[in-house]
Order: sequence, then C-alpha cells, then structure tokens
Amino acid sequence: MSGTSLDGIDAALVETDGEAVIQRGPARTYSYDEAQRLVLRQAIAQATALTDRTARPERLPEAEAKLTRWNAEAVERFCLECSVSIGDIDVIGFHGQTVIHRPEARLTVQLGDGAALAQALGRPVVYDLRAADVAAGGQGAPLVPVYHRALAAGLTERPVAIVNIGGVANLTWIGADGSLIAFDTGPGNALLNDWCERHVGEPFDRNGALAAKGFLNGPAFKTLALHPYFERPAPKSLDRDAFDISCLDGLSPADGAMTLVHFTATAIARAPAWVPERPKIWVVTGGGRLNPTLMKVLRGLLEPLGDHMLLAEEAGFDGDAMEAEAWAYLAVRSLKGLPISFPMTTGVPRPLTGGVLARPST
Repeated sequence: MSGTSLDGIDAALVETDGEAVIQRGPARTYSYDEAQRLVLRQAIAQATALTDRTARPERLPEAEAKLTRWNAEAVERFCLECSVSIGDIDVIGFHGQTVIHRPEARLTVQLGDGAALAQALGRPVVYDLRAADVAAGGQGAPLVPVYHRALAAGLTERPVAIVNIGGVANLTWIGADGSLIAFDTGPGNALLNDWCERHVGEPFDRNGALAAKGFLNGPAFKTLALHPYFERPAPKSLDRDAFDISCLDGLSPADGAMTLVHFTATAIARAPAWVPERPKIWVVTGGGRLNPTLMKVLRGLLEPLGDHMLLAEEAGFDGDAMEAEAWAYLAVRSLKGLPISFPMTTGVPRPLTGGVLARPST
C-alpha cells in the first residue's frame, strides 16, 4: 500500500517471488477527504522541526494512529470489493505518509505504525522501507526502480525511462544490460496541487484545465529552473517542499499553474543529462499522467528529439497502481533479504535490503 501523496491510499495485489512479477492483481485507490488531508498537512507542518526520527511531538501520535487506521480500513475494503481473502495475503507492504525527508541529515520519517497495522489485520506487515538506506548514507528514494525493472522485462526497446509523477517526479533509467540509474527529477504534482489549493480552493488542477487557460511566465520560470538541485549529479532526491515558489506571487492562478507545469515538464526533460545514453522510450506513470496539459508540454519537449513517450496504460501497466504494486514487491524482497536500493538509485554505498517486519501477536 502506498500513501506518499495527500491524494489518498493506493492498494494493489501482486503475486511475485521478489524477482519476476508473476501476476498483477486488482488495485484500488481510496481518496482522502478534506478532513483527512488536513490531518496530514498539519502533520507535515509539525514534522519540520524533527531531528529524531522516532520522536512524535505535538499531534503527530494522533495523526499516525489515524493514518494507520485508514490503511487498515483500506485493506479491509479492498479485500471485500475484490473478493480477496485476507488470509491469503502473505505480506503487506506499508509505505505510510512521508512527513519529512532530509537524507543529507540522515533523516526520513514516514508516519505509520506497522505493528498496529499487522495487529489490526492479522497479517505480517513490512514497513519503514526507506530508513536503512538513509542510515547508510543513501537518499532513501526512489525505491521503486527495482520494480520498474521487473515490469519493463516485457519492453523490447532499451534504454527505457520510467517516469513517475507523484508529489515529486522521479525517473528510472534501465539500460540494455538491466543496469539501473534513478533519481528525483524535480517537482511533480505537489507544487501545482498546493498552488491550486491556495488560489482556487481545489486540491489539484482537474484535467489540467486551470493551467490550460494560462501562459508561461518567463522570469518566474527562469528563477525556478536555476535551482541548484538541477546541477547536482544523480542519484539525488528531494523533499516535496524543496522549492520556493514565491517568485510566482502576483501571477494569476492560471499563469502560475502553467508556469509550474512547464517547470515540472522541463525538469523531467533535463534528466538525460545524468544517464549514459538517452532513453529511446519514456513511460509516464503516477497521477501527473492524468493532467493533459502537463502531458502535452512534456511530449512537446521529448518527441521533437526523437524520443517515444507512452502513458503507463499504453505500455500495458496500471499507472494508478504501480507504486502500490511496488511496495508489495519490495515487501517480498525485504522478507527474502534481497536488495531494494542500489548505489545508482539512491547513492547507498552498496546494494542494500531494508524494511521492518511486524507480525501480529497470536
């Protein structure tokens, strides 16, 4: 299960041996209501002062308990809707909600009580999958690349890039020999979502309609594009709040939205600077693929260079379920002691497994 953004909880069923994807099963998304999003936004705000990843000051314990309960309810609802017996689930991969991610300080915190979830559902849970990587000096993200490689086994063209546009956008580059390079390209949906929430009272730019009415503001775009993050070599990762968008102050809601769309798309299009060979095919997944305006801008940057861009579904994948599927896959790899992060995906010194296993008490 994945809940990395403030949109909701994704649940998916995968049959795997931790190497190949044997079968992808049903998937569901359970959207947060505004009260739930408020709880999580407050938790993120209260977490900014954390220096100890085990600390839970102020209302963080209450938020963690609620989040865990929401995930338990999501699993129960998923099983009911998809006619899945919970007893047939061998392990649950639980992402939780990232409230702070500062790998340079060896600090990452994902709210979510894995032990309580295991007890509530009566099934083993693997959680806290980023911590070991960050403690070893890695970026702690992205962790999905090893699953991307398993999925891409059916694609014949190489190199292939899989771009996940969530709150932050990240790219997995898969070479002809299966080698992996991965990193956060820059902003994903988070900046645009926050802009829409602030200026039009909507949680996101539905169908890209707001941005489609706007125009790119050159000076503001240039200020954003000069952020030093883009000069750092891969692998690298971002916190969702790493960018200051005060340069957009005074713009109309539509112009601010379009400028952020261009910022996100351009950051993705700049990614080949950090890989040894330009991708021949780009597969775009995550919530950002559902924004037609963003996809139009990104396609306009990639395809004139001869690149072929596909949405996840066009490549035979489920773009809504991929991250939840990945967490199930990573949970199995964790159980088997297989690596989930690598030097060229997170910067960790050596291939490393991770995760904490919680079993329900009998």
